[in-house]
Amino acid sequence: MLKADFTIKIYRELLLTLQSAGYEFFTFADWCEGKAAEVEKYIILRHDIDKLPGHALRIARVEAAMKIQATYYWLTRKPVFHPVVIRKITSMGHEIGYHYRDWVDAHGNVEKALELFQLNMTKLGAVSEIKTISMDGCPWSKYNNLDMWHHYDYRSFGIIGEPYFDIFGAGQKKTVKDVFYLTDTGRMWNGDRFSIRDKVAVNQLLSYKSTYELIDAAGKGLLPNKIMITTHPQRWSAHYVEWLYEFLMQGSKNLIKWLLVKFRFWCR
Repeated sequence: MLKADFTIKIYRELLLTLQSAGYEFFTFADWCEGKAAEVEKYIILRHDIDKLPGHALRIARVEAAMKIQATYYWLTRKPVFHPVVIRKITSMGHEIGYHYRDWVDAHGNVEKALELFQLNMTKLGAVSEIKTISMDGCPWSKYNNLDMWHHYDYRSFGIIGEPYFDIFGAGQKKTVKDVFYLTDTGRMWNGDRFSIRDKVAVNQLLSYKSTYELIDAAGKGLLPNKIMITTHPQRWSAHYVEWLYEFLMQGSKNLIKWLLVKFRFWCR
């Protein structure tokens, strides 16, 4: 019988298994500040909030009940931007970061992108302290949000880290080779073929067919010691109707993104 994956229940089981396997959990800001430097086994836990802020709150409560803190990267556009929800998540000890897409929204205009970035940082910063940022992949756009930092330095805005630059070598800084990457992009743990921009070096990317397989690997001690895990809370469901809707919608999106990946490869 097929077991439902990407449920709140299985997410909690994943966290419990990782804790039992001896992993400590850190926000990305904690990692940037060196708090994991002397820790042998750790998870940098990160969530990209692209939609459904209530789902993020649900995940945050699960983690807080387990004394786990994570980083929540937030868009500032409606209907995702929800100050009440953000403050509740902050009150649990989680980090709030900016999920920026200003280069895309400015259509690659250097001055306009900076103006939008500063406005959005001010908007989100009025709700919670912002120490780190992470790009929104924006798979439907021809623009790449990472390109903004070829023109500016995010550290000049008080930002201490951006994972694609500070861990995964998107800029001049060297890749941190002992930190591996797991992401539920495409509502799967092996969805790199559907990913347009959420990519890291192949030797750093972990791949599993399901959360059940990932849990089994963690329980058997088969995972590397240092991992960044990225999830999208809207993909994790609490009941069947929610689960079925996300299953069908993400399946359709994956097909379109796969075609985009192939088209870009053929056009090189």
